[in-house]
Amino acid sequence: MTDDGIDYAAVFQGLPGMVALMTPELVFADANEEFLRMAGRTREQVIGRYLFDVFPDNPNNPAATGMRNLEASLKRVAATGERDAMALQRYDVQSPQRPGEWEERYWSPVNAPVFGPDGRVVLLVHRVEEVTELIKARGGPDTGRTRVLEAELYTRARELQEVNERLRQAHAREREVALALQQAMLPVPGAVGRHRPAVRYRPAVGSLNVCGDWYDLVDLPGDCVGVAVGVAVGDVVGHGLRAAGVMGLLRSALSAASRVADGPAQALEVVDLYARSVDGAENTTVVTTHIDWDTHTITYSSAGHPPPALLHTDGTVEYLDQATDPPLGARPDLVHRPEDATAFAAGDALVLYTDGLIERRREDIDVGLDRLADSLVRHQGIDPEPLADAVLLELLPPGGATDDTALVIVRL
Repeated sequence: MTDDGIDYAAVFQGLPGMVALMTPELVFADANEEFLRMAGRTREQVIGRYLFDVFPDNPNNPAATGMRNLEASLKRVAATGERDAMALQRYDVQSPQRPGEWEERYWSPVNAPVFGPDGRVVLLVHRVEEVTELIKARGGPDTGRTRVLEAELYTRARELQEVNERLRQAHAREREVALALQQAMLPVPGAVGRHRPAVRYRPAVGSLNVCGDWYDLVDLPGDCVGVAVGVAVGDVVGHGLRAAGVMGLLRSALSAASRVADGPAQALEVVDLYARSVDGAENTTVVTTHIDWDTHTITYSSAGHPPPALLHTDGTVEYLDQATDPPLGARPDLVHRPEDATAFAAGDALVLYTDGLIERRREDIDVGLDRLADSLVRHQGIDPEPLADAVLLELLPPGGATDDTALVIVRL
């Protein structure tokens, strides 16, 4: 019973349609009364058991694809966190009273994810509409016409499923091309100051929700190479090849602007002006920092991006959040962007990242920032490479995030 007096367990059992809950491993966690009644199974025969042990494919029908299609759909939902409505399926069910006898059944399934607090898929909702009687419609004067309609409906459903599968394969190919393009455009960093930074990119688990994130590291003008360095991360709205192309344009523009601008705020103003002429660049978030080893100062400016974290040697974390403005192209008029500076000590670490690292569905962003700070403090003192691995391991969901993630760690 919840605070509002609603017994959701009773609501689940009383739902008028067939609904079951499964783990991502396809084990039944629960099933409502209608599901058990229509399936002809008891609760003891279903709960805690693997889906296809309860409902195996008909071995007498080698052309049957219901089990493979359902398994693929459920695993896709578990991996991507996206709802999947399946085409009409023929899925024969073995009679519980007469083992070895199979009943011809037709189902219209929809599978959807249930997310845990960390954004990971923890349960799968499997809703089924039984349409066997509609499809078979045996008996009566209209049997011939009904069987023609049945064949037409089933054929169209199979065609729809084949089209959906071709679209998924095309999306997968585009994802591979977009990832290859992005990897080619992202730089392989050299030494920054006296240390080599750690950079990471992790694509989203979704089919196309990738390739909008980037990072960049550039030497800034000065008497000595490496004394002043610019470090930036950004996130383009969108996904796929288009986002990868926009990302490459904006990263190159910011890299060039940082070398000639009078500080990070002015560099963002230049890129903001450029972004207005690039289709798909609007609402891009980016933060850029200029590190000066002579003055031991980090100057920074942010266009709507999550704040960089400065991990101090005393075990505290400072978020650089005093110079934040809206994303690129969000304002109708170009205005001067804010800029701020903070001091650092030798041994501190600067951490820049994109929102895939900290944001989770239905969770306040401050929770993610606290989680990042806690991870950094617990691993303080280790080199950037193992630190980056530890942060990703602890903050990203085990199955991967639903948004891509870029991470840069620089030892100062």
